[in-house]
Amino acid sequence: MSNESFFYQALVYLATMVVFVPLAKKLNLGSVLGYLLGGIIIGPALLGLIGQSGQDLMHFAEFGVVMMLFLIGMELEPSLLWKLRAPILGLGGLQVVITAVVLGGLAIAFGLPWNQGLVIGMILSLSSTAIVLQILTEKGQMGSGAGQSAFSVLLFQDIAVIPMLAIFPLLAPAGATVAAEESGSLIAHQPAWAKTLIVLGAVAGLVVGGRYVVKPVLHIVARTRLRELFTASALLLVVGIAVLMTLVGLSPALGAFLGGVLLANSEYRHELESDIEPFKGLLLGLFFIGVGATINFQLIIHSPWIIAGLVFGIMIVKFLVLLGLGKLFKLGKEQNLLFSFALPQVGEFAFVLFSFSAGAKLLPQELVDMMMAVVAITMALTPLIMLAYEKWIQPRFEGAGKQQDEREPDEIDERNAVIIAGFDHFGTVVGRFLRASGVPSTVLDLDSDRVDLLRRMGLKVHYGDAARFDLLKSAGAEQASIIVIAMATPEKNLEVVEAVKKHFPHLRMMVRAVDNADAFDLMNAGVLHIYRETIDTSLRMGTDVLEQLGRRAYQSQRAARMFRRFDEKSLKGLSAFRDDKQYVNAAKERIEELQKLIQADAYTNMMIRDTGWERDNAEERN
Repeated sequence: MSNESFFYQALVYLATMVVFVPLAKKLNLGSVLGYLLGGIIIGPALLGLIGQSGQDLMHFAEFGVVMMLFLIGMELEPSLLWKLRAPILGLGGLQVVITAVVLGGLAIAFGLPWNQGLVIGMILSLSSTAIVLQILTEKGQMGSGAGQSAFSVLLFQDIAVIPMLAIFPLLAPAGATVAAEESGSLIAHQPAWAKTLIVLGAVAGLVVGGRYVVKPVLHIVARTRLRELFTASALLLVVGIAVLMTLVGLSPALGAFLGGVLLANSEYRHELESDIEPFKGLLLGLFFIGVGATINFQLIIHSPWIIAGLVFGIMIVKFLVLLGLGKLFKLGKEQNLLFSFALPQVGEFAFVLFSFSAGAKLLPQELVDMMMAVVAITMALTPLIMLAYEKWIQPRFEGAGKQQDEREPDEIDERNAVIIAGFDHFGTVVGRFLRASGVPSTVLDLDSDRVDLLRRMGLKVHYGDAARFDLLKSAGAEQASIIVIAMATPEKNLEVVEAVKKHFPHLRMMVRAVDNADAFDLMNAGVLHIYRETIDTSLRMGTDVLEQLGRRAYQSQRAARMFRRFDEKSLKGLSAFRDDKQYVNAAKERIEELQKLIQADAYTNMMIRDTGWERDNAEERN
């Protein structure tokens, strides 16, 4: 089979996805870097498996970018935008504008024309939504001040891509826009007034069609109850919008975004998202593999110091801008550092915008090749930067910040029988319940922004690291009898456990666990009272399911109690296994044993009910 055949090229791309993306995820590098790494390896720089057919496939894969912008548009509900208007427009808007001006100004200072410098500044102002959200989610930081600020900035950046796509053709040299965008379109060689009317008519048609045509058609399609027909309709909608925008000389991505916004409040929104998502993911993966394959390594080899200077210069500028904005928006020191270290890379949309700029003859191909390499390197460095920050930088800054920001021990003037370490969603419920029951508690939390928010809500919360001896002592650990340890991460919980065991062994520890693996670590640390986050809620839901199916309430609740006792007993037994095969076999035996036990109990209850023994005994008791 020829290396240029479509099926051979498709085989190469799909095999690259299956091999390199799981590998990158395993290394905590993110899927985007997996695609880029795979593209580099199969590209001309190494294996040379992508030929001319691969370039044809890349044109098809660019449709994944259109789908991504359609889905982003559908996510922009007016209520969400209004709720986050201050951080999105304020923090996000200032970040994009200031970064674009600074980096664009530096590009112009180094000799680029003003229009090229402006384009480069705008593109480099973007950060990687895929990488940053994945890292913050894995570290449990999305609910923190830094996480919310990063989300707001990334959301504004995603929206900002749309006006950038609209502005770039206006900045292109005379005649380049026609060559790149209008060739073969309805507005080619039309006078300016006719072009304007055609474009406005197309946008108006899109708005009217989305409101009065698409929704009724989707309603008719949905009534057929054929999933494949709805999927075809979703793809037809995106393709139709892209073709319409191409015919009038506009970016297909811009049209797809507008179409998504029009359907943001549609009752078919979630169905459309679920149908388009797999195609978007697959085609975007192909696009990023193609980007990795087209990175010009000869250019990097010939100009390594220029590339390195650009990488570190861009990341330092973005870091300083983020740090200043975080301070302006009153983020706590440790939250501001996390926010600033998370976002200095250039994002995946830069590949889209640089490709678009090259096609519009706005940037020379050599400059685009260099910037593509710079973008890929900044993304690849992000997980390493976050790891270095977490290991070496964060502890130093936290220590310096706490010396200034923490209350002195004598300022914690309450002495209660219960101390709660960690006051996010889990600890808050415990604290509110105890307070409602008339049991006061001393609350410590490590997130300064959350502490400030809770204080404004009237809750008495103290900022500080519960793993520190001096803070525990000032919080009354010597007089307390119970400490509830509910920190945001398992690692932090273990730190507090070790501090309590060492300095205050009389305290009874009741510790939050995320899952079984977390519970095993706590057991090995000698903790007796462990509370897995979802076990109670999961069993309550299971009990409700049984009752909805007609099972008697007392039988369902009895089965749930039996399940919980058996599960906790099994958990202690399973914690002894370290070999995966032994663990799986032991878990399988316990699952079968539990099933037999509950079914036997249900059968016994049924026999008791049927023989009337339960009724007779009730009569005797009366």
